[in-house]
Amino acid sequence: MTESTIWWLLAGGAVAAELLTGTFFLLMISIGMAAAALAAHFGATIVLQLLVAAVIGGSAVVGCYLVKKRRPSDPSVRADRSVSLDVGETVLIEEWNADGTATVKYRGANWTVIQRPGSAPSAGLHRVAELVGNRLLVDKI
Repeated sequence: MTESTIWWLLAGGAVAAELLTGTFFLLMISIGMAAAALAAHFGATIVLQLLVAAVIGGSAVVGCYLVKKRRPSDPSVRADRSVSLDVGETVLIEEWNADGTATVKYRGANWTVIQRPGSAPSAGLHRVAELVGNRLLVDKI
C-alpha cells in the first residue's frame, strides 16, 4: 500500500469520525491529511508529508477557532421570541420587594419578576426580556 493511500484512508477515517462526533475540528485535521496525501502523490518524503499534514491541519484548526471566536455568540434561547412567546410582552409592576423581586399577575397567574442586574427597581411598565427558570427578567420601558 502506498503512502498516499494510507493518508487518504486516514483522512477518510477523520471525516467519518467527524460525522459521528460532530466536531468540526476533525474535518480541519482531515484537510491536513489530504494535503499530506497530495504531497505523497508528488513524491515528498515521509518527513515532509508529516510536516505538511501538521502545518495545514494545524493552521486550519487555528483558523477555524479564531473565526468561531470572533463571531458573536448566539443569543440566549431564553430571550428568543420564537421559543417563548412571553418575551417582548409588557407587565405592570406596582412595587418591588426588598429582595429585588416583584410579583405580577400575568396570563392569569402570579409570576415572580426580577430586574436585569445593574438596573434599579422602579414601579411602572416593564418589558419581558427573557425567562430565567420560572421567573420573568424584565427591563423598564
